[in-house]
Amino acid sequence: MKQNKYDDHSFFEKYSQMARSTGGLDAAGEWPALRALLPDLSGKSVLDLGCGYGWHCRYARENGARYVVGVDLSEKMLERAQELTEDEAITYRRLAIEDIDFPAGQFDVVISSLAIHYVEHFDALCQKVHHCLAEGGSFILSVEHPIFTSRAEQDWYYGPQGERLHWPVDNYQDEGLRQARFLETDVVKYHRTVATYMNALVEAGFNIMKLSEPQPTQEALDKYPEMKDETRRPIFLLIAAAKRTQ
Repeated sequence: MKQNKYDDHSFFEKYSQMARSTGGLDAAGEWPALRALLPDLSGKSVLDLGCGYGWHCRYARENGARYVVGVDLSEKMLERAQELTEDEAITYRRLAIEDIDFPAGQFDVVISSLAIHYVEHFDALCQKVHHCLAEGGSFILSVEHPIFTSRAEQDWYYGPQGERLHWPVDNYQDEGLRQARFLETDVVKYHRTVATYMNALVEAGFNIMKLSEPQPTQEALDKYPEMKDETRRPIFLLIAAAKRTQ
């Protein structure tokens, strides 16, 4: 299912008020860990899948990328990305992640931040990413952690005073669609186990280089105290993979 909630006016307005929308990469709790997984971008061609406001596209250029292509299905997202970008070496394309069809070996690095859990067929996407990556190219992605996506409710178990007692995990092995609630809107996400993410990449021709289940940094916690409970369970899974050389 290809959904485009971000072009709904009400949903987009709520998203635009989130900390990561107003504060950019510095407001994204997982950004330091994701940045640590990125290869040297100097002179590289970069593809960003689900680019949103284009934060990662601009970061890539600021760190020496030769050119960057950002892909997103949302017209509103791309309009905001264009407003924030003054760089002819960054190109934005309105396209579903599932529909990419770039030439073989076009990119040295493919990035995707918190978008792939909206994609139904991860294995097919891995094949497409593998196709458009040069030999030895890097695929760096972040998704909502399977511990987070296992239940559609995606919420804490609360005590009688409304205190957060624990994060429940259930139906972990039951992969597939979850009708989650995000920004007061029903949103379709796809739950997969950690093993499914790993195996799909390996079977598509990637080597897994590193995994990360980051916590917010102390700096982020000081600036955004509402993140304090994110230290109690992983909310993100980050994967660094490399296209196997022949």
